[in-house]
Amino acid sequence: MKRNDYILIICILMLTAAVVVWMEISRRGVTSEDAVVVVSIDGQEYGRYPLNQDNITTIELEDASYNVLEIRDGYAEISEASCRDQICVKHFHIHYSGETIVCLPNKLIVEIVGGDEDDIDGATL
Repeated sequence: MKRNDYILIICILMLTAAVVVWMEISRRGVTSEDAVVVVSIDGQEYGRYPLNQDNITTIELEDASYNVLEIRDGYAEISEASCRDQICVKHFHIHYSGETIVCLPNKLIVEIVGGDEDDIDGATL
């Protein structure tokens, strides 16, 4: 490869990084005041937590299994769980209305209700 090829590759990488950073910054802090995190266990509502208030809640089930729900900076995520596969912990944090995190072994569903709608239909990483 020649020198100009390297310059072109570096420019494309810098432009891509700038677009990703701009998209992330524009998405932060756009939490609706009425957005609520609804936690359901086996189809029954366990609790509702406002998305605009930081909170850490341990959700304990009857069989001694648990999930730790963490709400921080307008995002909700499962930060710790007793399930074996840990898919719910590895799931990206959620923010928009209709987004969910599911823990199948614990029959737990975390869903955002009443918040802003995501204007992106899909994305790949």
